Amino acid sequence: MCGILGVVATSPVNQLLYDGLQVLQHRGQDAAGITTAEGGRFHMHKGSGLVRDVFRTRNMRNLAGNWGIAHVRYPTAGSAYNAAEAQPFYVNSPFGLLLAHNGNLTNASALMREMFLSDLRHINTNSDSEVLLNVLAHELQASCNGLKLDEEAVFRAVAGVHRRCRGAYAVVVMIAGYGLLAFRDPYGIRPLVIGRNDAAAGPEWLVASESVAVDVLGFKLLRDVAPGEAVLIDTSGNFHSRQCAARTVEAPCMFEFVYLARPDSIIDGVSVYESRVKMGEFLAEKVRRTQPHLDIDVVIPIPDSSRPAAMELAHRLGLPYREGFVKNRYIGRTFIMPGQATRRKSVRQKLNTIPQEFRGKRVLLVDDSIVRGTTSKEIVTMAREAGAAKVYLASAAPPVRHANVYGIDMPTRSELIASDRNEAEICAAIGADGLIYQDLDDLKAAVRAVNPAISFFETSCFDGSYITGDITAEYLDGVENQRGEVKPAASESSDDADDGQLDLNLASSSEL
Repeated sequence: MCGILGVVATSPVNQLLYDGLQVLQHRGQDAAGITTAEGGRFHMHKGSGLVRDVFRTRNMRNLAGNWGIAHVRYPTAGSAYNAAEAQPFYVNSPFGLLLAHNGNLTNASALMREMFLSDLRHINTNSDSEVLLNVLAHELQASCNGLKLDEEAVFRAVAGVHRRCRGAYAVVVMIAGYGLLAFRDPYGIRPLVIGRNDAAAGPEWLVASESVAVDVLGFKLLRDVAPGEAVLIDTSGNFHSRQCAARTVEAPCMFEFVYLARPDSIIDGVSVYESRVKMGEFLAEKVRRTQPHLDIDVVIPIPDSSRPAAMELAHRLGLPYREGFVKNRYIGRTFIMPGQATRRKSVRQKLNTIPQEFRGKRVLLVDDSIVRGTTSKEIVTMAREAGAAKVYLASAAPPVRHANVYGIDMPTRSELIASDRNEAEICAAIGADGLIYQDLDDLKAAVRAVNPAISFFETSCFDGSYITGDITAEYLDGVENQRGEVKPAASESSDDADDGQLDLNLASSSEL
């Protein structure tokens, strides 16, 4: 789960890209990068850390030009500690390409070998995004008629990417001297939306992971990029699009609606906020149906993603809704922090209780999901320490029992509390007096109630069914083994964080 952004405008875009990354910061806190183009030259700055820490005034001044792309990284492949894997990635042939990617390629290892042996291309990092960039570069070179680049060649190249790449990918690409390319995998697993602004000097275009970036930057939301579709916007603002995949299935990632996306976003025609309200409605019905004996005094959300579900659940059950936790806004999202110890430590730094909302009460806590269980256990303990007489926990999502291989950090089954436990065992492990999970069919119905046109969802972390059809037990074992080998470099520390930052002014092929 990363955040990507691309803009073609009629005035400088550095501030637009920076502001867009700020509102997409929830999608990745490990690294950030911006590339712009001015004339025949690319300007890029990227590094490890939050957006506000990576970019300083001197960096922003150097990011000249009226079009560009940007990225915030949440690492699921490669190393969370490797500054060299901050995006965008660059390759100089053909033409000069820069790419930012959200998702995860499931055949990256095979493609890397193929790149070296057949395509004669070298991959310099462990990042699947660099693999994707080189596949696109090779297909673009092959599709060009001599040295001529046109929209037909670009769309043929994207079709070639779809034939070769497996997994999840939403992508923005800068093609030197030509324009902005954006495309989405044939299943539409990771989100991508299009916005437009009718400026005095001509139309301006924006593509982003979530519609919140479109809103905040003053653009009008047009639509989603369809699964398998490619969008091409030249530097003059001319817009072209084409379906480039032979077969498509719209199957957005369910975890976007459960947790990942901001509630004020609209993804695949679904208001994330409205879908979470519906999750609370269905969850309330399950509590009423399966746990009528629970004597609950108050419903308290675990901030922030669970609030809409908790409010609707309380309303449906006729129970008081209270805020019992205060969140420190300056601590990152614990789910996407690298390392179990870091996550555990951050829970107490991130949340603090309001004791009077717990003291002597039988409390129903509502969370969006339970993944590793470490956060849930700490929160249940905090509620008890605040004086709660009973602590029940309700999850707006079903048990997370399986690895996710499409861009969410759930690759190690041994880390998932539900992978080898039933609900009673999970309840005991987190120290709760009762546990209620949403049913998967109800979760699907909740999102489909907002947009009935969606027939399928990517729900592999709940049911173990991988929609791309290429995930084997051997593949999952390999991912887990690789994850266990990744360690931070000994030299990396907060004292030399700037060492990983890269300032590049890249000459494009149009200058050569």
